[in-house]
Amino acid sequence: MSIKTSIISISYLVVLFFLTEVKINLIVFLLLLLSYFYGYPQEKQYSVTTVAFYNLENLYDTENDSLIRDDDRTPDGRYQWTEKRYRSKLTNMAKVINQLGYKAIDTVPENNFPDIIGLAEIENRKVLNDLISHPLLLPANYGIVHKDSPDERGIDVALLYRKDSFIPNNIDSRRLIIHNDEAYRDYTRDQLVVDGYLNNERFCFIVNHWPSRSGGERRSRPYREAAARLNKKIIDSLQWKHPDIKIISMGDFNDNPTNNSFKKILRTQGSRKHLEEGDLYNPMEKIYKKGIGSLAYRDEWSLFDQIYFTENLLKNNSSYRFWKAGIYDVDFLKTKNGKYKGYPLRTFAAGVYTNGYADHFPVYVYLVKERCD
Repeated sequence: MSIKTSIISISYLVVLFFLTEVKINLIVFLLLLLSYFYGYPQEKQYSVTTVAFYNLENLYDTENDSLIRDDDRTPDGRYQWTEKRYRSKLTNMAKVINQLGYKAIDTVPENNFPDIIGLAEIENRKVLNDLISHPLLLPANYGIVHKDSPDERGIDVALLYRKDSFIPNNIDSRRLIIHNDEAYRDYTRDQLVVDGYLNNERFCFIVNHWPSRSGGERRSRPYREAAARLNKKIIDSLQWKHPDIKIISMGDFNDNPTNNSFKKILRTQGSRKHLEEGDLYNPMEKIYKKGIGSLAYRDEWSLFDQIYFTENLLKNNSSYRFWKAGIYDVDFLKTKNGKYKGYPLRTFAAGVYTNGYADHFPVYVYLVKERCD
């Protein structure tokens, strides 16, 4: 109930008291007034928590690591990855993360940080420390969860969390073992599993970066399906150990919501009508079917960046529940003109440095919880 409505209603009672021909004594009037305030249902208040994911597109430092293929991202390498360019990339990434959180309509805070954000294509913990130490992100007081993966390019996934919102409990890095056509192992990213307490409520976040479509979608499909089976195994195990835990899986999956990895292996549902207990709900499926994506290639949009979760986040109770999902595709993240107008404005385009952001748009979900204050 708004303040304006309250004033109008009280005014009506006062007029009734003074103008009516019926003799209402003061005690009866006060009883009516008290019953109005204590009996009228008050408007519920909710807090909003943002969970996001962002592929940062090759956030490397400038140092040459002899154990990984990072030669191109060094000062003398193909992309002339200097300290100046590295710092500019950090600023661009920090600018996006700074704005990814929920913005209230009536009061927009200066900083709108996501409470939880999964990241892909980061080289090491050093670049994460540099990122969260940027002046644009310092007020968020982010913590880092990171494990080195065996990926040949040296890129990993990670999780940032606001320390005043989330307390990690268990951290695991699940290795994906796959082999190419010649029976040699194909080294790729681990799946990062972080369970803990989001404002005193048990959650688990899984951060993914599944094998790419290099060599063609059909040829590389078995690798992503293997990643999906690992992801399903992780989720099933968590649900068996902790039946009430809320699980959110996010990442760059290099597959769309309608591919077999999602529909046949993970068995995600894009509609609430068909959900059963223990199922996975993927709100990105509806977005994708509208022709909207998070990255573009050859005039075709894909939605490889996704966030899906267990159905208990849809229940109408006093704990956290899903509100809505979206793609953060604001204008400054887009190419302004030319052949790739409207595409994500990446750091390099056709090998030319553009001082852009990334080749993917970030994605997010909003969770709401009824406030007790």
